[in-house]
Amino acid sequence: MVKIILSGCNGKMGKVISKLADSSSDLTIAAGIDKNTEKTSFPVFADISKCTVDADVILDFSRPDALEGLLKYSKEKNIGIVLCTTGYTKEQIDEINKASKEIPVFRSANMSIGINVINKVLRNISELLYKDFDIEIIEKHHNQKVDAPSGTAILLGNTIKDSIPEETKFVYGREGISKRTHDEIGIHAVRGGSIVGDHEVIFAGKDEIIELKHTAMSRDIFAIGALKACQFMFGKDKGLYSMDDVIK
Repeated sequence: MVKIILSGCNGKMGKVISKLADSSSDLTIAAGIDKNTEKTSFPVFADISKCTVDADVILDFSRPDALEGLLKYSKEKNIGIVLCTTGYTKEQIDEINKASKEIPVFRSANMSIGINVINKVLRNISELLYKDFDIEIIEKHHNQKVDAPSGTAILLGNTIKDSIPEETKFVYGREGISKRTHDEIGIHAVRGGSIVGDHEVIFAGKDEIIELKHTAMSRDIFAIGALKACQFMFGKDKGLYSMDDVIK
């Protein structure tokens, strides 16, 4: 039985994860971390430094400003951490990479199996298509999402960029009068309503278009992926892991 400390337990994703974990025989939420300490089926602490419950792994679906305390606690307790939060600064990403030299760290911008399969496909096709196709990414999310573009759009964009040997650049949105250059990878964000998550990668060539699209119909897919990651991280050695390791 994998015991989890769930950071962000009373947020939207935290509640979905808790519900799915309740029906699992392989893992359990041992404690929660949230500024909102409303009653749940497990003890909730406003700050992880106050947590007195033993666990095997931390699962974080909160905010970037929680990172420092979570990494500190993981190192003190020598337990793994699964980071599902997006919007980290470059300095925070450096801290994550540094921590992975001491403890097992799992980080993914999107916990959906489908998105990560698309990401693997992009590694294989981007270089092949780049010469004759322009590349654009469009992401859509609900009107409460605070970061733009999404971490997933950046993940997909970086995969494409890293797969192409020539120099390319990101262009975020388009405005004014300017001609598109071939070295651009466009990234566009839409915010509205209750859209769970929609990502589309467009390869636009002469007289043909190739589209890779993923639509999240509910938050369950992210929760399922996050719990799979927690099981995967149980007993792992120090290092940096991602969904690529889970879906091998």
